[in-house]
Amino acid sequence: MAAGEVIVIPCLSDNYTYLVRCHRSEMTAIIDPGEAAPVIAELEERDWSLDLVINTHHHHDHIGGNAELIKEYGAKLLGPGAETARIPDMDETCGEGDQVLIGELEGRVFDVPGHTSGHIAFYFPAITALFSGDSLFALGCGRLFEGTPEQMWHSLQKFRNLPPSTQVYCGHEYTQANAKFAKTIEPDNPILTARCQDIDGLRARNIPTIPSRIDVELATNPFMRADEPSVAAALGMSGKSPVEVFTEIRKRKDSF
Repeated sequence: MAAGEVIVIPCLSDNYTYLVRCHRSEMTAIIDPGEAAPVIAELEERDWSLDLVINTHHHHDHIGGNAELIKEYGAKLLGPGAETARIPDMDETCGEGDQVLIGELEGRVFDVPGHTSGHIAFYFPAITALFSGDSLFALGCGRLFEGTPEQMWHSLQKFRNLPPSTQVYCGHEYTQANAKFAKTIEPDNPILTARCQDIDGLRARNIPTIPSRIDVELATNPFMRADEPSVAAALGMSGKSPVEVFTEIRKRKDSF
């Protein structure tokens, strides 16, 4: 039997929240519940309770369901220590290098500032899952509301050495729009071209494009490829540093 499972739950207009279940202990957590109702519906359908609420960052579309879920199930709240002042009533906080437990599922915490100053992400090896919030998206990365391009570039580097098959569970269904932008950066990338076709097919059937995979992101996501000479050349930036190339890509995406 698998160590655990991840249930993808759409919420709000384009957010995803994720139920994570440890099969051995039957402990269940929810990650970034933007709203409570779809989470409660999924738990009731499965006859599960909820033990833990986990937040990656303080934005309301990731914490909006916290209070109702905690009231309904008596769940504990875990989130980034650097955002204590902006996420109410956390029972426990964590940061870079810490370990979190969902039953017997052990998760490693990364500090990934950029989108917000205290953003964190979680990697659970037993289920080969990265919960990246709004740091790494499928074919994109989060807007830099509170951080710098250099911070975000270095944050994304922390994911590069995860196993290639790692499933990337991000905060939003932005993939189709991200794909259109990515094609403007690497129009001749055959892996990207094929991926865009797959994405269009999924969305035409209203199927989530999430999870993605780390190896796929490294091959197609322009924000993960700012150190590729071919990407720098395509932007007329040959010889520039990866941070400079990343900065230009982010600038173009912000006005795309």
